[in-house]
Order: sequence, then structure tokens, then C-alpha cells
Amino acid sequence: MVAYRHFRNSDPPHVVRLWNESGLGRGAAQSVSCDEFDSLVIAQPYFDPAGMILATTDNNRIIGFVHAGFGPDESKARLSKKTGVICAVIVDPAFRRQGIGRELVRHAEDYLRRAGAETILGGGAPPRDPFYCGLYGGSEPAGFLDSDEAAAPFFQAIGYYPIERHLVFQRQLGPGGPEVMCVRMLNAKRQSRLAAAAAYEPKDWWWSTRVGRLDSMHLGLLPKAGGNLLAKVCVVGLDLYMTGWRVRAIGICGLQVSEPQRRKGYGQLLLDEVCRRVREDMIQLAEAHANEADAASVAVIKSAGFRQVDAGIVFRKIEEPVPQIESP
Repeated sequence: MVAYRHFRNSDPPHVVRLWNESGLGRGAAQSVSCDEFDSLVIAQPYFDPAGMILATTDNNRIIGFVHAGFGPDESKARLSKKTGVICAVIVDPAFRRQGIGRELVRHAEDYLRRAGAETILGGGAPPRDPFYCGLYGGSEPAGFLDSDEAAAPFFQAIGYYPIERHLVFQRQLGPGGPEVMCVRMLNAKRQSRLAAAAAYEPKDWWWSTRVGRLDSMHLGLLPKAGGNLLAKVCVVGLDLYMTGWRVRAIGICGLQVSEPQRRKGYGQLLLDEVCRRVREDMIQLAEAHANEADAASVAVIKSAGFRQVDAGIVFRKIEEPVPQIESP
């Protein structure tokens, strides 16, 4: 018989075992240690043991878990309990198709509703991504990935419907990788230079608890003639993915181009310059994400030599079906 209970301090080794053995696809870090899991998940200041529910057998073996939490309010200085997020659902492969995942999610939904959630989402994505930044999704969380093949059928079977689609792009930086150049980018290159942009690093609490725990740096383009920053990105180390991807990789996230400088090639140039710079440090792969609905970001990323390798979907628990997003 399967029993369900909240997280205990002795559980991390068993939770990490499930994570490493459950075949979550290319977008999940592999061979994760207890220390890494603790640092990126359990040590979060808003981690609530009641939000991680575990399924156990009669002999107390942990065979599954679900983890739910909340995103930030508009100030990004505290949590908002209006929208709950189911961040992970994992069941031991030997115990699947027995209703355990469905029951875990039901317990998670009850937890979120009791805390005040009016909306429940399946899959974290910025800014509603309280957990697993650095462990699932790659450069940033992106809902549940297509490469995590069991995720979408599971959520759709239990009454969740897709509301957002996030595209995952990668660019090879080794020999044979793409070389990017166009007239707009040449003009932008003549007028700007790549520089550290630590002064423009986000200072809010929400960023500090997630991306701030990772090895990261901010880079930007400054006018050669002097003046304000033209564009900026955050570069995140993805060494936890090395076991699965077998290359050293970085993630590029938070691309912003100042309003007056858009459509002048600065976004494309910044992505290309970052790729060239990290290649000197023996980085072999770069990854970037974009919401499918953000056509401008998708176009900029593609123009910088990135190609789509995956996609992630954020689901919503609702009573009435809504039109589903068609796959491209």
C-alpha cells in the first residue's frame, strides 16, 4: 500500500536518487549530488516541507514525490500565494501507471489551495519558477520539456491545459559552429564594445534566491563613444549538465536591448559576442530560451546562429478546456 507524507530532513538522498534514475530527458541535470540539490532546492528561504509530498511503500521506501511552490509578487521582494506552481512530479519507473503521480498532484493541489492559490500551474517558467533553476530546463526553467516525454501526456490526462510554450535554442561553439554576420550587425559592432555589466545586475530578492545561487555574470554592449548600456544579458554556467550533454555549456538569459536601440543589430551582436568570448574559455555550447509568443526574441536568437532543440510547456489547471497550442 502506498502512503503519502510531507518532506523530512532525512529524505534528500532518496529524492536525489529518484531524480537521477527517472529519465527526465536532456533538459534535466544528471548525476546530481545531495549537496547540489540541497543548495538549489531545499536551501531556498521559501522552501516549505509541506510543499514537497512523498509517496512511500509499506517498508518506507520513497517511490515518488511532487514539489509545489509559489512565484513572487510584482515587487519580487516576497512570495505571492495567488498562483501556485507544481514544479516537479517524479515517480519511480517501476511504480508508474498505478495512479501514484495523479495522487501526488492531488495532494500538491490541496496544499496550494490551502495556502491561498487561485490559479494552479504545471511547470515553472520565469517569473513563476520557484524551484529547480539550474537543475531542470537548462539556461532557465521553461515549463515541462517535450524531451521529458511523460510530462505532457500526464498533465493533459489529469485536467491541465497548455497556456505557454517556451522554445529552447542552442548554438555549437566548437569547430564547425555557425559564423554570424550581417550589415546591421557590422554597423552595431563598429559603434559598441562588449563589457562586464555587473552594475546592471538585478538586485531583487527573487533573482538572488535563484539565478544568484548559480555561477553567473552579466555582460553588455557599451557605446565606444561613451554613454548608457545598449544591451545586456546574464550568462549562467551549466556545469551540472555536463554529464548528460558531455560538453561544457553556458546559458544566456535575460536579453534586454534598450528601447531606442532596438532593430539595429545590438541584440544579435551581443549574443554573438558572448558566444565568441566564452569559446575562448573552452565552452562548447550555448543555450538560450524564448517565449514562443515573443516573436522578436525568437527572431534575434535565431539570427545569432542558434537552432531550436527542445520546447517546454506551462500548463494550467482549469475546469473548462481551452484551445491547445499547436506544435509547429
